[in-house]
Amino acid sequence: MRPAPAAEFAARQDPARRLFVYTAGFLTQRRVRRILQLAGWDVRLGRPGAGDHVGVWGRSPHAARGESVAARTGAPLLRVEDAFLRSVLPGRAGSPPLGLCLDTQGVHFDASTPSNLEHLLATHPLDDTALLDRARDGIARLAHWHLSKYNAFDPASPVPAPGYVLVIDQTRGDASVRYGGGSQALFDEMLAVAQIENPGARILIKTHPETRAGHRPGHYDARHEDGRTTLYPDAVSPWALMEGAVGVYTISSQLGFEAILAGHKPRVFGQPFYGGWGLTQDERPAPRRERRLTRAQLFAAAMILYPTWYDPFRDRLCEFEDAISALEAEARAWREDRHGYVSSGMRLWKRGHLQKVFGRHTRLSFRDAPAAASARADRTGRPLMVWAGKETDAHRAARIVRVEDGFLRSRGLGAELVPPLSLVTDASGIYYDPARPSDLEHLIAASGRLPAAELRRAEALIAMLRKRGLSKYNLPAPGAPTYSQPKIVSRAKHSGTRILVPGQVEDDASIRLGCDAVRSNRDLLRRTREENPEAFIVYKPHPDVEAGLRPGALSDAEARAHADEVPVGADIIDLIEASDEVWTLTSLTGFEALIRDRAVTCLGTPFYAGWGLTRDLGRVPARRAARPTLTGLAHATLIGYPRYHDPTTGLPCPVEVIVDRLAEGAPPRLGPANRLLSKAQGALASRADWWR
Repeated sequence: MRPAPAAEFAARQDPARRLFVYTAGFLTQRRVRRILQLAGWDVRLGRPGAGDHVGVWGRSPHAARGESVAARTGAPLLRVEDAFLRSVLPGRAGSPPLGLCLDTQGVHFDASTPSNLEHLLATHPLDDTALLDRARDGIARLAHWHLSKYNAFDPASPVPAPGYVLVIDQTRGDASVRYGGGSQALFDEMLAVAQIENPGARILIKTHPETRAGHRPGHYDARHEDGRTTLYPDAVSPWALMEGAVGVYTISSQLGFEAILAGHKPRVFGQPFYGGWGLTQDERPAPRRERRLTRAQLFAAAMILYPTWYDPFRDRLCEFEDAISALEAEARAWREDRHGYVSSGMRLWKRGHLQKVFGRHTRLSFRDAPAAASARADRTGRPLMVWAGKETDAHRAARIVRVEDGFLRSRGLGAELVPPLSLVTDASGIYYDPARPSDLEHLIAASGRLPAAELRRAEALIAMLRKRGLSKYNLPAPGAPTYSQPKIVSRAKHSGTRILVPGQVEDDASIRLGCDAVRSNRDLLRRTREENPEAFIVYKPHPDVEAGLRPGALSDAEARAHADEVPVGADIIDLIEASDEVWTLTSLTGFEALIRDRAVTCLGTPFYAGWGLTRDLGRVPARRAARPTLTGLAHATLIGYPRYHDPTTGLPCPVEVIVDRLAEGAPPRLGPANRLLSKAQGALASRADWWR
């Protein structure tokens, strides 16, 4: 029988199994207590009895209290530690862990006794193809998103020119150093060996984040720098740093584990959990470790089987893959927002929500006057954030970031002041303006280099959207859709080609910037009929236009001059699925049709045109020469480009959480002020620029 992974062991515990603790952190750190509870542990104070456990935090100084009680009562110990993907900031900064290592045998960094992790590495078959595929995918995703145990760094930060030797320092007195056989003398020896074995090479001493922050000292004394050996305190991606290294030396740092994942065989002077399995050069190998493992096997045990991962959005234990997605969303938000923004061109009703999304780490500074906002942005070194379409010649800051609604926006209309669950930020241009490149264009063009794991994630996302019938606005149906001829309800009831023509808001920026000769709903319908005289054409007005909030309405007679059907209150996804083709100017409906395997003809230049996936009758920029797959386009559009905000937890979240919220959540309730302003906007639909 295969040994049970630690997470499975924890999940099978009796929910009433009591865990007695003697450290305040188990009681005050809500995330830690919640993970323990979900894993089947009832955290308590008092004296353990028969069948009870004592919980201690790893080998911390405070663990002695619990160890003493366990020794006196005979209660077994549960040692708790952070998982190997912890958070963006260290725990000292208040960041809760994303997972825990719950160990009933020992602790992973203490080589003096076996741990559950060592037992897994030594005895688990680790030969399941699906498990090892998950491990390889996990390594690829961590590298793609530049994720590590702590993630307070910018992946775009420059690293030294390649060719250096990386010596990893750790905090002095850290338990992983002490119990891994390390010391100041051993660090000095390691540094000397690195210098001797690499004559003439640059030696970089990589400091620990807490040393860089001034919380705890390291082992290296910068006063001994000799021009060849230098302290490297910069916060950079470990993946980028490993790429340029010609050798890696460590005592027991987790960066040694990540060096293995990056393709190195690090020189190890202590006895960390990853040492002794044939993937390291060990100065002092642990005698119990005789098995030879692959990187995928090591990763599968350490990252998939051993930790207990937590999903903060659904308040449940989760798989490792969900933990990666959650950490990626949190890390991206910190990396992009940590310096704050100076904002301009933001309507008053949008500011509170923008503050929630982009101001979690540094509050936004709102300035209405473009010149004043630009000057403040340059003076403070912050990017200037402008609502896309509101940028003027007076916005002249060195760095400008444009903001716009995302493509899975909400359950309700933006014109009715329903806040968005997704927003896009773009430092190059904006996705609906084909006159210049955008960040989305760059992502689409580069999607051919995505890891296979990310493409499979996009495929799964497409399947979820199709199954749940989700679109941009996800409007609650007021009742059964009304048709004068119900032919479109069933594709089998009409023998000709069924074409859906989605109407648009005619003053929308995507039409102003992305259309040429054909730029109105009337002309779009006329051209569609001219090109398809025998087709059955369904014209669906834009929801904002149907609601009377934006311009672009056609009379019933105007629409039926070219359309066979004009459904009222119909769901756009139902109409896509009942159609063979979609003809559009620049509507997002074209993209939503593509991911549902419908043919799409574009008369304008939306972001998804020009890549070989659509029939293009409008002008397409020559720079769109890449030929991405539909999956790559979907990844760029729905995963790589937008930012998602969970309305339940208030946290940055992955797209999969928003899919759940849109599919299962109730439409937001708007207050009287929102309803009043929404009605006023309807009366001023021709002057939408006043309130958008």
